[in-house]
Order: sequence, then structure tokens, then C-alpha cells
Amino acid sequence: MAKPAAPIKTFGPAQFLNRELSWLEFNQRVLDEALDGSNPLLERLKFFCIVSSNLDEFFEVRVAGIKQQIESEVVERSLDGRTASETFRAITQRVREMVADAYACWRDQLHPSLARNGIRVLFMEELDTADLAWLQEYYRTQVRPVLTPLAIDPAHPFPQLLNKSLNLIVRLELDKEQETHKHLAVVQIPRILPRLIRLPRSDGRRDYVYLSRLIGHFLGDLFPGARLLGWWPFRVTRNSELYIDEEETANLLKAVENELHNRRKGDAVRLEVEDRCPSVIRQALLSTLHLTEEDEYLIDGPLNPTRLMILYEGDHSPELRDPPFVAPVAAPLRDQPDLFAAIRERDILLHHPYENFSSVVDFLEQAAADPDVLAIKQTLYRTGGDPRIVGALEAAVRHGKQVTAVVELRARFDEANNIQWARQLEESGVHVVYGLVGYKIHAKACLVVRREGHQIRRYVHLATGNYNPNTARLYTDLSFFTCRPDFGEDATNFFNLLTGICQFQGMKKWIVAPFDFHSWLLGRIERERENARQGLPAKIMAKINSLAEREIIEALYRASQAGVIIDLTVRGICCLRPGVKGLSETITVRSIVDRFLEHSRIYYFENACQPEVFLASADWLPRNCFRRIELAFPIEDGVLRERLISEILATTMADNTKARLLQPDGSYRRAHRAPEEPVRRSQFDFIALATGATPARQAKTAKTRYPKVKLAPSPFGPPSRAQ
Repeated sequence: MAKPAAPIKTFGPAQFLNRELSWLEFNQRVLDEALDGSNPLLERLKFFCIVSSNLDEFFEVRVAGIKQQIESEVVERSLDGRTASETFRAITQRVREMVADAYACWRDQLHPSLARNGIRVLFMEELDTADLAWLQEYYRTQVRPVLTPLAIDPAHPFPQLLNKSLNLIVRLELDKEQETHKHLAVVQIPRILPRLIRLPRSDGRRDYVYLSRLIGHFLGDLFPGARLLGWWPFRVTRNSELYIDEEETANLLKAVENELHNRRKGDAVRLEVEDRCPSVIRQALLSTLHLTEEDEYLIDGPLNPTRLMILYEGDHSPELRDPPFVAPVAAPLRDQPDLFAAIRERDILLHHPYENFSSVVDFLEQAAADPDVLAIKQTLYRTGGDPRIVGALEAAVRHGKQVTAVVELRARFDEANNIQWARQLEESGVHVVYGLVGYKIHAKACLVVRREGHQIRRYVHLATGNYNPNTARLYTDLSFFTCRPDFGEDATNFFNLLTGICQFQGMKKWIVAPFDFHSWLLGRIERERENARQGLPAKIMAKINSLAEREIIEALYRASQAGVIIDLTVRGICCLRPGVKGLSETITVRSIVDRFLEHSRIYYFENACQPEVFLASADWLPRNCFRRIELAFPIEDGVLRERLISEILATTMADNTKARLLQPDGSYRRAHRAPEEPVRRSQFDFIALATGATPARQAKTAKTRYPKVKLAPSPFGPPSRAQ
């Protein structure tokens, strides 16, 4: 028997993965879905678009922050020991590889496959006379009136281009006073117009042309008397982080609104330009934008692939999509019109998107209309301005109830929407609060206070995801309803903390970041470590989106060295190195990228054969522990706890189709499946469980073979004992 490796006593940079490179590996897993020929074609297109959208946000926030670190006088190292400059160089190399692979996927696979299936994106030279005539009229009536050619010369400085706007850089030649002068100009592609123009067809074909190509074709019309030497599309990405000093701000809503205008004109961090563009033109653009060649990305394809989502949208081509799925109402609520009565009967757990989010909206609407409801208090992070949720709160005010909405204005890239409906709620009489100074309100909670006879009963809804019916169809999340008195008391104290002037005094059941969440989590991990040292069953399982908090990672390493079995499902960033001898031999980390975005957070602690299960809004990142208001709460109902363990966690960790396993070097490989092992795809299994269909029937629709779901025995095996 091999002698076990000596435990690593101190944790230095070699024991951690780089945060930014780990995120890029997540985006690679998204790209892998676009490259996977077993996925339906339009789903592959969707993943290709998501890769581009993800990279946009990565540059707007993460790369922008790293560039600011480089320019500052402060020199710090990341968890893995890199300086900001070293991290930036590693990012640049990895992104270039990813961009090359993504556009090769578009050119060599997606674009020709779409064309073979009657969805074509055509170049101007591919069009016939009739199409050209139609486009000329479209250009004359719809496009030309909104174009503004912008000259670049001593009298016309380089224009201030908006973040992520698409533009054409134009090279011109003009004869004046018997001399030939060369000029540059910029033509901005109007955002108000569709980037893909659908050509008229009577036979159902879907043919499109790029708006930028159409404008380029008729560019001579904008510069009469000049000779057009060339034009090339380019796009600028800018720093989009909001910079607000709350302590110096009297009106947070106004401050966020003002800062949003600055976001569109922040410092440039990336230049994307068509690869045909001459070097001299590219250098002029880089110099004007105060960028270097490291910030330049040459593109052979559409500069903003997210606009290709128009090809995905609509009800066409069902054979090129995932099988349709409409989530049913959860069984405990299916024949129960009175949600309050159902919650009084027992706690209720909903698994979205497999069980319909409409039950959450119905809960709000019933509370708004119920004459016995006295008050509604709710946190709102990203609602998308959904009319049913906002409308329920407004209706509650009209019915004379006390309504409080704790609105997070700084939900990244949703700020403008949040400002709009926050004002709408205020105008309707809702008491709108913007939370605690210095902290984002990321917790998801709703409290309904109801008079029942001579007593007051408090109903509570808690969730791992947002109050947003749209994302609830796309994200995997968990909802929890209860009227347990301890939860009601905690909810009251929690909202008083957010809206009043008081200090955190602790909760009966809830754990709240940034006050006690971090220490609580470290304590739970340490308890498992101590159990393992004493030879007691010790295991930790967690499903989260990100893991990058140093002390949590170090605690997990120590627990692993003591023999604790640790199974983590981490969708995105993970700075922990699993499977390293003497460090993390008992830790496995998997990531699942599939039809729905994995978003739920579940924590499991073996607790010496007395399992504890918690749901939470928090990932294991520094921001969640120290800079956000987050909630974690226990599931005390034994049936629901068993469902989380034996159904949701077990099915997730049994996935051998879409799961990838993190390797010690930071790379990922697909989960291994033995030839005799049945195919398990967790998201399809959950659909089968929710609809009552057998996975085999699901698979037949999806043209993939899936066996019958067997939830027992648990794939985690029996409780482990430290050797």
C-alpha cells in the first residue's frame, strides 16, 4: 500500500489557480457547447453568442480593473502570485486563442450549417439584382437618414465613441487645388436599426445581410466628390465599472444615474477591428484610444456576435433546437389555489426552471389582493421590471397595505432598468429603500405579514436566484416557502436591519453576510475536519457558482488533509486545485454547462451522520463574504432535506454527459463514462422528474439515449471515515 503524501503545511501561490484564467476556462466550456456537434444547431449558435457577450463583460469589468492596477502605484499579487501585468499578459494570450477558436467555429461550422438549413447571412456580392434593388430602397428610406459621417481632421477631432458601438473607419481621397489629400472619417452604425436585415422572401427562407455591409456598400453616397479607398468595421470596449462614493452621496439613485452616463464613455480597454484593416489605420485607432497592440484583436467575422441572436429568436426551426419544455406547477401547489394554506401545511421547495416560477408571482399577487395581509417587504436585485411583480407591489399599495421594496440599484448592467422601475414603485406609493451604505443587497427574500384571527402569522419566501420570471426560465435556482415562526422573526429583523438604523444582533436561523456568514462557513468546514480527525463520518458537498475566497479554500484544504470527502459543483471560477497529493486528494470539483445556466447554491455538511443542508444567495467569493448582504438558511423539513440530497445534489453529481472535472493544473476534462455505464445528463433528468416523463422518452425527442433515472443508491456512497 502506497504511503500517503505528507500534508502541505503552508499554502502559497502554487496552491491556488488564477481567478481570471479560471473564468476564461469557464467561457471555454461555453464555447465547447458551441463546438459540440451533438447539440442542436441553433443551441450551438446561442452558446457562440454567449461566449462573445461574456467576453464583453469580462473586458468591461475585470480587464478594465487589471489595467487600472497596472497604471496605479500599488503593486499587489493575486492568489496565485501574479502581478497585474503578468495576469494581463496571460489573459491576452488565452483570449486570443479563444477568439480564434470561436470565429473558426462560426466560419467553418455554424455559418455553413445554418445556410444548409435555410438560414443564410449573405454578403452583398452574393445578392441578385432584385435583392440589391430592395436593399437600395431600404438604405435610402430607413438607413441613410440616420447616418452621420464624421470627418477626422484638425477641425473635427476623433469622435467620442460609445462603449461597444460598431463603427466604420473610412479612408478617403479628395482632390483640392490640384493636390490629392487623404482623409479619415468615422461612420457610426446606428444602434436603433437591426444589425441583421432580413430580406423579403415568400418561400419561408430566412436570408439576412449585415447592416454594416449594407452601409459600406453605399458609403460613396455619404462622401460625394471623394474617392473611397477602403472601409473597415471596428468596435471599442470601455471600462464600465461604476465609481460611487456612497458616503459622499446624498442621493444614491441620482448618483447611479449620473455614473451610468460616464460608463458609456469610460477609458477604452479593447479594440476589435476587421483583420483586413491596414496596419497604419489600426495604429491610428490605437493611438487615438490610448491603447497598445496588446489591446488589439483582429477579427475575421462579425464584430459583435451577440447580434446574431436574432437568428435564434422566434418560433422557427424547432428541429434545430432543444426539445420544448414548459415547466409544470410544483406538485404541492398544483391543486391548491390558496398558497397560504399550502404553506401552513408544510414547507415548500421549488426547483426552477423545472417547476414553474409562476407560483412565486402568484404568492405576491395573492398577498397583494388578500384583505388579511397587512404588509409586504421584499428585496429586489434583478427583476427585469417584470410587470407582474412590480404590478403586485403597486396593487398592494392600492389595497392599503404597507409595502417596502429594498432595491439594489447597482446590479451590474441592470442599473438603468432598476432606476426606472424604482421610480415607478416610489410614484405608486411603495416605500423604496436602497439598502446599507457600502454593501450590495444580493439576498433574495420576501416577507408577508398576515392577520389570521387574533394572531399575526408571517409567511416567508427565500431563494437562491432573483425575482425575475424571465431568467427563472433559463437559470437553475431554488425557492423556499415557509411560515415557521423562527424564520418569520429572522425576516422581520433582517428587513429592519436593511431599512432602519440598528446593528446586526444575530439571527435565530439565518446566516447573514457580511456579518457572520464567513465565520459560520469556516466553522462548519472546521467541524467536518474535526469529525474526520476523530474517525467520525465527515463530508462536504456544495453547489455554487464561484470559489475564490482564500480562507475558505485553505479551510477546505485542511479538511481534505484530515480525510474529509469534499464534492464541489462550481459552475464558473474556482481558484482551488483539487486532487493534489498532500493538499486536496479528497476534493473533486465539477462544472456543468448545459441548456440552463446553473445558478442554485446548496451547502451540505455530513455532521457525523446528522446532515445539515443550507440554501443561499451567496457564492464563495470575497465580495459575497464581505461586500454584499447575503442570506444562507437551513432546510429543516426532513422530506425537503432528503430531496435536496438524494434528488438534486445526487442527480447533479451523477452527470457524466455535460459535467467537466477540474484538474490540478486548472484545465477541465469531461467526466469519464465507462462503456457499460448509463448516460446521465442531469438537466434532462430533472426535466423528466418534473414532467413525469421517463428520461428515455426525453432522450428520444432529443435524439440521445438516456436511461431511467435511479435516485438511489446515492452516487456519493456511504459516509466516509477517516483512515
